[in-house]
Amino acid sequence: MSGICFFKTQNIQIIKEFYRSTVGCSLWLDQTHCIILQHGNLLLGFCTANTCDTQGMITFFYRGKEGVDNLYNLLKGRAEGEPQENEKFNIYHFFARDPEGRAIEFQSFLHPLEPYQMGKEILTTRRSIREYKPDPVPAPVLSKIFEICRFSPTSRNSQSYYYVVIRKKDQLDVLASLRGAPSSPLGRAPLAVAVCGNPDLSGAYGDDACIAAYHFMLASWCHGLGTCWITDMDRQMVKDMLDIPQHHHVVMITPVGYPAGMPELPQRKSFADFVTGL
Repeated sequence: MSGICFFKTQNIQIIKEFYRSTVGCSLWLDQTHCIILQHGNLLLGFCTANTCDTQGMITFFYRGKEGVDNLYNLLKGRAEGEPQENEKFNIYHFFARDPEGRAIEFQSFLHPLEPYQMGKEILTTRRSIREYKPDPVPAPVLSKIFEICRFSPTSRNSQSYYYVVIRKKDQLDVLASLRGAPSSPLGRAPLAVAVCGNPDLSGAYGDDACIAAYHFMLASWCHGLGTCWITDMDRQMVKDMLDIPQHHHVVMITPVGYPAGMPELPQRKSFADFVTGL
């Protein structure tokens, strides 16, 4: 928690309805005369008063242009113009006004960002990405991801997992061809990562490596990169090509890159469908 921006309001119910129903904020805290709304990692407070604050700008930003366009379609009547790219700040945005006249901006950055998402958002927005931009993934970004992966839990702290970064196009093409359509995303990404377990270090090397694989996928998503779990890669020729010992286990290989698009959220079961004894 880093802080909350508070505003005075003369009509807290209208403001609450607008920011929840239209903008998509969640109600983080309701104290009747003061409410705190949450949008990603932004906490926005409104308190009842005889006057209202309308100075400054409230800016909401989204992972991609689609999020900005969706809000524009909802706010056309309040928007001051259509979304457009701003070359000076390298953003895509539009401006509007809330019911009390506050200036609000909706934008997406057109360049990679440092991590900003909260845990819940990372866990609920991650998607399997199968189409990638050709942009290379900078080595410093990968280093930050692998630094996070040092903290992946393992049995008895054995740290029996490891990662193999694959950048050679000919190797990516071979891997992409192994399983047809299911493995084809490996040929459309600028790089891939194999996640392996070492049985010399732990009897739970497979479990350790699977946990490490998901740790890597979440850390990648946190840094704006997409991944896709490709299975059935524990093969002799794969290990020979990547210099992996034959008795080690390749639990998965994932393409890694900046998403070319954002898949829609598929239908998900209610937690009541897969939880018992609650």
